[in-house]
Amino acid sequence: MKIDDSYIYLDSLRFHAYHGVMPQERLAGHDYIVSLKIRYDFRKACLSDEVTDTLNYAAVYDCVKEEMAVPGNLLEHVAYRICDHLCKSFPSIISLTISLTKLAPPMGADCHGAGVELHLINNKTE
Repeated sequence: MKIDDSYIYLDSLRFHAYHGVMPQERLAGHDYIVSLKIRYDFRKACLSDEVTDTLNYAAVYDCVKEEMAVPGNLLEHVAYRICDHLCKSFPSIISLTISLTKLAPPMGADCHGAGVELHLINNKTE
């Protein structure tokens, strides 16, 4: 059996953070949802059953949590910072997709959320 591709994902991580261009957003904050899909070769872990042979979900979460705690004006910037932190912390990441959604954004529309999605390739592995 041959593994064609392998991904690790964290779905719908919830944070309260202080991102935004409006002063009120920086004071009161908003709720955010972060989802990640990380392309990572974990063939070794499939055979070994050892966490040291894969990308640890808890360590990935810690990187996301650390970046979400740093206020930013734009969600684009925050999402990119998260990706940069992950690729620097885990150089074996091949690529990743992140979605960052601000729930109930202050834009006068009745909607679940607004946000960004990035698809990045780690230059160190390609």
